[in-house]
Order: sequence, then structure tokens, then C-alpha cells
Amino acid sequence: MYSCVPRVNLSVFGRAVLLFSFALASLSNMASAQAALDLHGKSIDPLHASHGKITVLIFARTDCPITNRYVPLLLELKNTHAEKTNFWFVYPDKNTTSEQIGEHLRQFAISIPALRDPSHSLVKRASATITPEVAVFDAQARLLYHGRIDNLYEIAGRARSAATTHELQDVLNAAIAAKPVPLATAPAVGCYISDLE
Repeated sequence: MYSCVPRVNLSVFGRAVLLFSFALASLSNMASAQAALDLHGKSIDPLHASHGKITVLIFARTDCPITNRYVPLLLELKNTHAEKTNFWFVYPDKNTTSEQIGEHLRQFAISIPALRDPSHSLVKRASATITPEVAVFDAQARLLYHGRIDNLYEIAGRARSAATTHELQDVLNAAIAAKPVPLATAPAVGCYISDLE
């Protein structure tokens, strides 16, 4: 008795499975190559790791004096808002090593977790161009604000005696209260992030 069963060309099917497997492996490698890294080289997404809290990314350089001057204020803000926010220092310079970052954290007593962003994946998500510059994301990982911390610096090398606007604090107050943030961006003053595409 003749049965009409469709024939499967296994060689075509096998090639398709193989190509699909290569594509998945390639995407996985690309994702890890583009991910931010902790100081041990492990891929990490700080927005996911913040577990539903507001996320504050602080783009920093070890050799930027303006970044270093802001450390006490950033630590104060981190401690004040610890229940509702997660702060991360992000080092986007491709040539800065984990050892150099570790030394920077020790030298300035920075108790905020640090990440390397050599592929600029976080830089792109935050639209950052300067260090120091901050980016604030809500609990759903939507960018609320990016820009300066406050207006202490008019231009690089010239600071006011005290800041007269406090953008990061104002954005955090609004975000924590689930209110619209007062502004989406403000120009930062500092050191340019190199190798931006």
C-alpha cells in the first residue's frame, strides 16, 4: 500500500539548525562584548540589577578633577536615597583598567559599585558625553534625565562658590515621589568621553 508521507530534506534542515545555532552564539557573544563589566570582568546590566529601584549612573574618569570634587555630594545623595535608588559609577574610558578603577575607589573612599563600559553600551543608553555626567532611570529602566549634577561649574576649571541649581537632587525627589521630573537634560561640564561613535 502506498503512503503519501512528505519527505524532509534533512540536509537543508540540518543546515538551517546549524545556521540558527551560529546566529544565537554570535548574538550571545555580541551581547557580552557590548555589556558593561564589573571589576572582575563579569557582564552586568545595572538597570536590571537595580531590582525595580530608580537607577543613577554616574559617568566618571579616574583622572577628571571635576568628577573627584563631586564624590562627597554623590555619596551623600546615595546614602540619603538608599531605600529607593541604586547608584553606580560607570567608567567609559576603554583604556582604564579594573586595577586603576579600584585604586580610584580606594583613594576617594567611594562606596558606590563601579562598572567598566568599554563598549559604551551604557553611554549610549544614557546619551552621555561628559564626565561627570549622571543619568537617572526609573524602575522600568526608562531614561528620565541625563546631564549635570548641579551648576557648580560654569566651565571646566571655573567653579561657583556654591551651586545655585541642583538638577540631580530635584530629579531624584520627583522620581521618588512618582511625579514628572522637572527637566530631561542639562549640559554637563567636565571631561569629554573619548571614542564616541
